[in-house]
Amino acid sequence: MELDLAGAELKAVLNRLRRAQGQISGVIRMIEEGRDCEEVVTQLAAASRALDRAGFAIIAAGLQQCLTDAGENGASPEDREVMRARLEKLFLSLA
Repeated sequence: MELDLAGAELKAVLNRLRRAQGQISGVIRMIEEGRDCEEVVTQLAAASRALDRAGFAIIAAGLQQCLTDAGENGASPEDREVMRARLEKLFLSLA
């Protein structure tokens, strides 16, 4: 399953990933500085949410693309079911 993210979708996903990257760098810095455990965990949770949101955005774009492709290409019910199962597995991997 190849994913083709367009302009706004790509920008949104990249922004979320960059935000997570910055938050993870912050967590590393906080640990190196011996910061309070609660602060570290709060920052780590924020990074985790940013990664999850990026993953969900990618899956949503993939779902829309697959539905469009299936309709345009006249995919069989079996092919659509295989694609649905693959997308469900991806979705659940983030849960």
